[in-house]
Amino acid sequence: MQASDFRRLNCAPRPLGVNAFLLIPSYYCALPPLQVELAPMKHRLAIATILGIVASASGFSADQKTVTGWVLDSACAFTKGLTKPISVDCAVSCAKNGSPLVILQDDGSIYWPIAETMPAEGQNKRLMPFAGKRVTVTGKTYTRGGSAAIVIDKITEASGR
Repeated sequence: MQASDFRRLNCAPRPLGVNAFLLIPSYYCALPPLQVELAPMKHRLAIATILGIVASASGFSADQKTVTGWVLDSACAFTKGLTKPISVDCAVSCAKNGSPLVILQDDGSIYWPIAETMPAEGQNKRLMPFAGKRVTVTGKTYTRGGSAAIVIDKITEASGR
């Protein structure tokens, strides 16, 4: 093989090193660029993405449930340790000032009313007639990281305790 053959194969002369004492020229030949077909890879990536979305969405399944509790503002539910609202006026006043209304069950668990539509909207307007009162709510419930939420399908005033 001659030097011109090495240049045609994208080879470069290697600095004289080990073979210097023999005076044999050596060449370093780069491998041709790797030709990778991307189409099958794109399909695999799309399938993996879809499977990931389906797997993660399945962790957020909703259960239909009926919940009974007191409608009060979230600040009082967390900071005051209340088991029921102080008064209807207090719950209404806090809700009008922007505090989200929640449903506090007798066992102390709290359900955050949420919208199922996107873009989501607050549920205070829907709960305002029940602020400070005991209610029974039916709807889809969701849990995540210790929090519970409910999409209200039906809400009625319940008897007080």
